[in-house]
Amino acid sequence: MEELSPPHPLRSPAHQEDTDERTILVYKQRNKQGTSNLSTAAFNIINSMLGSGIIGLPYSLREAGFPLGILLLLGVAYITDYSVILLIKGGNLSGANSYQSLVNKTYGFVGYLFLSALQFLYPFIAMISYNIITGDTLTKVFQRIPGVDQDHLLINRHVVIVFVTFIFTLPLSLYRNISKLGKVSLLSLLLTVIILVVGIIRTITFSSQIPQTENAWVFAKPNAIQAVGVMSFAFICHHNSFLIYDSLKEPTLSNWAHVTHVSVSFAVFVSLVFATCGYVTFRGYTEGDIFENYCSDDDLATFGRFCYGITVILTFPIECFVTREVLANVFFSGKLTTVWHAILTVIVVVIAMSISLVYDCLGIVLELNGVLSATPLIFILPAACYLRLSEEQRTHPDNLLSSLILAIGVLVMVVGFVMTVLRPQECVHGKEMPYCFPGNSSLYNNTPLYNNTPP
Repeated sequence: MEELSPPHPLRSPAHQEDTDERTILVYKQRNKQGTSNLSTAAFNIINSMLGSGIIGLPYSLREAGFPLGILLLLGVAYITDYSVILLIKGGNLSGANSYQSLVNKTYGFVGYLFLSALQFLYPFIAMISYNIITGDTLTKVFQRIPGVDQDHLLINRHVVIVFVTFIFTLPLSLYRNISKLGKVSLLSLLLTVIILVVGIIRTITFSSQIPQTENAWVFAKPNAIQAVGVMSFAFICHHNSFLIYDSLKEPTLSNWAHVTHVSVSFAVFVSLVFATCGYVTFRGYTEGDIFENYCSDDDLATFGRFCYGITVILTFPIECFVTREVLANVFFSGKLTTVWHAILTVIVVVIAMSISLVYDCLGIVLELNGVLSATPLIFILPAACYLRLSEEQRTHPDNLLSSLILAIGVLVMVVGFVMTVLRPQECVHGKEMPYCFPGNSSLYNNTPLYNNTPP
């Protein structure tokens, strides 16, 4: 179906215009009316990618080795960009209007159930992680307020999580149209830029105070595959791509490609700068949550924590949209009344909140979520669906690249799972790092100085 192929720079404007018109016809057959412009859609994609995963990127460079980690980060970004466009192209080839229906039409009911489980679990676990990060981050912010002691309610992470859930994340999650979150996503994006600036400043002013660690600059380390899982968790936006695509006023492949290129380019720039600054500052001491590395009396870092906590709160509703859509497609044939929309939203949000209240250590869960959920959603399923639907020759560049991405995805999923189980990330909360006590040199004796050993 050549008329539904992605835009190509060598195609004539007339051919591209014809392609876009036919794509719009496919879209109109879905009986949906989009309200998002290109910038709003881009804000939503960027907000989806730059969620909780970004704070783990410095740690991924430590796991992979700094030079190799940078190359892997660029590779994951490229595959993300390519596979998101490939996903929508597959949807247009098959007439599908969601990730689930695409896999259902391509691989049947078994594939549909497999994808539904992945597409539900990934954002749902992300919602739990957002709650935990909110509780841990904002309590550290509140304790810097004069008059707030250790017995104050604002220091209780459970109180903070419950308050944020019912005052902020639940009301935002009750929206029915994801385009309503465009301004929220823009605010989240601006806060992310502020966090980036905080990281850059602290790299300049604080990195010299961090003790040197061995093997900090070696090219590669054994945990490179595990690092790809963390990076995949940071970049994934496939689970809500159809939602954002269908929200466009003019849902053409050329428009979608433009939105995707801009969004991924911005996300990879922010991710590279943030990951580099975080790792260059702390090197072998780099934690899975980079904000755990900053000292509690660092007011600039506290401001960064505050901005990050708000960013996570604003990202939460996008993940809730996806979990709700999966449930609606599986149990309600994709159509929810206003009452059931509200009921499902409350159930999903309250369950995520409840789990985050009783379990606050998701380090290994997030790594497993990266290799077992994010990797299939980014690497395996988009490529597998396109290869099944494509009518091009096997030697066509799209088919060859899709086959390569599929193979890489299987490798990362299997090897990453094994290594995550064998070398799980430590669970540390509220630990003051040794370099925060420069007057007590004995504290350094209990902290490994080897960059390939978790501190």
